[in-house]
Amino acid sequence: MTTPYQLYYWDGLQGRGEFVRLALEEAGVPYVDVARKKGGMSALTASLDGEQVAHPSFAPPVLQVGELLIGQTANILLYLGAKHGLAPRSLDGRLWANQLQLTIADIVAEAHDTHHPISSSAYYEDQKKEAKARARDFREHRIPKFLDYFEGVIERNPGRGGYAVGSRLSYVDLSLFQLLDGLAYAFPNTMAKLAPSYPGLFALHAKVAQRSNVAAYLNSKRRIPNNETDIFRHYPELDR
Repeated sequence: MTTPYQLYYWDGLQGRGEFVRLALEEAGVPYVDVARKKGGMSALTASLDGEQVAHPSFAPPVLQVGELLIGQTANILLYLGAKHGLAPRSLDGRLWANQLQLTIADIVAEAHDTHHPISSSAYYEDQKKEAKARARDFREHRIPKFLDYFEGVIERNPGRGGYAVGSRLSYVDLSLFQLLDGLAYAFPNTMAKLAPSYPGLFALHAKVAQRSNVAAYLNSKRRIPNNETDIFRHYPELDR
């Protein structure tokens, strides 16, 4: 591509935009992380403005491809996967990949709600009691339930190199890497205990981290560090 993709996502956050960044980085295609540039936040806001764009998104991430604006993480990855060889070629395979990505979005939303169980507009400190209860259930029941499912997806794809979909890396594998990475940051004690039960998932995580483009990205300044304003947050009291 001679014209880079324009990625609109909040400055200073990995968030849902990181799933898109990983796909772009793995594909080795040029892109601009708009909000990290001068005047970028105004451009981000404009991309959501229904008076300025025909199909405004409810929230970032938004990917601009020429005049086209694509919103929602799974929708963006559906496009990038087909465009850059990060998804199966068959319709059945592409729909399966999208289904898995939507399931990843479900657990990402639940991870966020561990520290904001009452309201996203209220501070964590104002809902700590509820957060402890929500996080306990998430650690003990929801994380294992989701990881059981994704481990089973890999197991039911035998002889395919340990990937989730097909016999080569897809955007689903990149997203599973990001999911495990975020959970390990937010809940290190829990994930350390759970890791032996999910050999396929953690082997996939290691495989993705070693891919040349991904490894270069993870070691670059383009990779925003985990922090306590993001989706995955580490509050020690929520991991006991």
